[in-house]
Amino acid sequence: MFKSYHILVLILMISIVGCHNQTKTEPLYLDATAPVPERVEDLLKRMTLEEKVAQMCQYVGLDHMRQAEKDLSKEDMEKSDAQGFYPNLHSSDVERLVEQGMIGSFLHVVDVKEANYLQSLAQKSRLKIPLLIGIDAIHGTALVNGATVYPTPIGLASTWDTALVKKMSVETAKEMRATGATWTFTPNVDVAREARWGRVGETFGEDPFLVAEMGVAMIEGLQNTTHPDSFNVIACAKHLIAGSESVNGLNGAPTDLSERTIREVFLRPYKAAVDAGVFSVMTAHNELNGIACHADEWMMTDVLRNELGFEGFIVSDWMDIERLATRHFVAENQTEACYQTVKAGMDMHMHGPDFLEPIVELVQQNRLTEERINESLRRLLEAKFRLGLFENPYASETQTDAVLFNEAHQQTALEAAQKSIVLLKNEGRLLPLQKGQYKKVFVTGPNAHNETVLGDWAYQQPEENTITILEGLQQTDESARIDYLNVGNNPNDVTEKQVKEARLRAQKADLAIVVVGENSFRWDWNNKTCGENSARSDIKLGGLQQQLVEAVYASGTPTIVVLVNGRPLATEWIAENVPVVVEAWEPGSFGGKALAQILYGEVNPSAKLPISIPRSVGHQLAIYNHKPSHYFHKYVDAQSGPLFPFGHGLSYSDFIYQNLRLSKETISADESLMLKVEVTNTSDVAGEEVVQVYLNDKYCPVTRPVKELKAFRRIRLEAGETAQVTFTITPDMLQYLDKDFKPVIDEGEFTAMVGGSSADNNLLTIPFFVK
Repeated sequence: MFKSYHILVLILMISIVGCHNQTKTEPLYLDATAPVPERVEDLLKRMTLEEKVAQMCQYVGLDHMRQAEKDLSKEDMEKSDAQGFYPNLHSSDVERLVEQGMIGSFLHVVDVKEANYLQSLAQKSRLKIPLLIGIDAIHGTALVNGATVYPTPIGLASTWDTALVKKMSVETAKEMRATGATWTFTPNVDVAREARWGRVGETFGEDPFLVAEMGVAMIEGLQNTTHPDSFNVIACAKHLIAGSESVNGLNGAPTDLSERTIREVFLRPYKAAVDAGVFSVMTAHNELNGIACHADEWMMTDVLRNELGFEGFIVSDWMDIERLATRHFVAENQTEACYQTVKAGMDMHMHGPDFLEPIVELVQQNRLTEERINESLRRLLEAKFRLGLFENPYASETQTDAVLFNEAHQQTALEAAQKSIVLLKNEGRLLPLQKGQYKKVFVTGPNAHNETVLGDWAYQQPEENTITILEGLQQTDESARIDYLNVGNNPNDVTEKQVKEARLRAQKADLAIVVVGENSFRWDWNNKTCGENSARSDIKLGGLQQQLVEAVYASGTPTIVVLVNGRPLATEWIAENVPVVVEAWEPGSFGGKALAQILYGEVNPSAKLPISIPRSVGHQLAIYNHKPSHYFHKYVDAQSGPLFPFGHGLSYSDFIYQNLRLSKETISADESLMLKVEVTNTSDVAGEEVVQVYLNDKYCPVTRPVKELKAFRRIRLEAGETAQVTFTITPDMLQYLDKDFKPVIDEGEFTAMVGGSSADNNLLTIPFFVK
């Protein structure tokens, strides 16, 4: 009896200890060594329906809410796509929702302390699921004060340097993590063929191949996956799809394009992004062929997921789920809008309330299944696990200052600016300037001395972190006496008095530099002329800028025009009359320094246009890859064709192309062939050239473009040096979509074209045949 009693006690104690130890054991989802899919499923089964849907909900940051309420009226905020607020929802209410695990993501959190504070609130929730914090780090995390600001994407595309774009993206990811952000809403892989659209500068230009190459470089740099279960930050390919070519050039206006154009032009960068592993995609404001993009099941599910194989998550654009009911009128109310978008494939709501409750209600009514919610949740949780947020949701505040705008990042930003600035015209070899050559230099223009060089998706940066055009000139040639006429920062505010004064002061100078263009100031939203939601009905220089240029030119003083802008501008008079024209785009923190270095020959310009520049707004579409009948007839009132063609860009070196040859004249449809060309730098100046390869299918049942970019390579040649450049033409380069949208290769004649731009007179050509 005694022995049995003690055995019973011992068993009971072991049982108690075992139970105690079991309660001490962490759940599988918190085990960093467990495979991500297992962690996801373990967490999923522990969650209530409300907690699941909460992970699909994103809100703007607390500071952003307070700033919006301070800056804008309620009516303004309801129309705004830039600032967010929630009527009848105080910031303390949002804090409480985070503590309850009822919010899964935030955006517009630009301070590391706020990011960490929000994560600390999430750690108070029942399951301690960390937050996904997103930011528009479009060209550096430029919405954060003190960050490195690189050239805007249209400038990055002008470098034609994918390795450089990947490098700056790695650096951007580091600055994001240092400030608490883990997800960026970039790259914008919209193909931009409409210059009226304000967001051209946010894209990589008009060519689907170049856009795809640049987009992939940015994705690889941002996500920087060194292990299959890890991300540095998450990239986002946007905007699905074709909002860049709306019917009137306005952001969010309807898009009406054939399925062929969608597939041949606009989908190609998305396929490349998916193949590169991009883990989020954002849908577009617009409707496509009568279907609102946020309710487009064909595009989100049939095409993106089932055809292209996308495995990440889809996020709405700013309040566009609501706009299914309030703008597109395809849903009767918010509940129906939520039903349509989630049924179509949406995974996350940007942003605010009025999503969680309708989705829960729809599941309870059996209109949506809980398994459909689980599909979204698996993707969102996988992102958080692969980011390492469950192990460490916080950013190191002590490291933030050391990472932001550090010396290595500054050097990359300078190099990117140097390679992004396009020399459009250099008549009479006025450039490069020699230091001391011009004793008195007159400088004017609304973009000469302000932060327009930073572009859109940037807030004001510390003054010492930005070099304006004027400052760059002053620093580069200290012997020159610069006479600066301040005409204000707004291109539309130049006055007739200033125009007259500019001519008089230019007459007294040895050289005149006029810096004109547009204003993308995000912090001065009402005066923006370019950028998000800043489309224009005309693409001439705004205000009296044209008169300012003409007045300075009329002074008789040698004149240089520098354009700082985010979209192509119609500057035909300037191109025909002014000897030097430079397209600087929006070159970032060191734009002024890079521009001055190019003008004075410290840097040899090497950038090439990633988009054609039209002669006027009426010359749309001025694309290089047009169909054969595009210019069958000519305009009766103006010259046809672009002002400057795609791929154009001058250098201080002279490059000659010769001896274009192919390894075979005839191939089968499954064969590749080698293309070789010799490029010689015939000048006495070392320089870099972008060698471009175009192809044309001469006869085809479906009309094909007159030429399509298929490959390119940046090369550096010393003075007098010749290099043989080799490309491989692969079968996929010869494919087109037949009448059923199936990729095929036809037998017959093809033409290969190689040169320094897309213009016919810059290209060597050679035929080959597919049998």
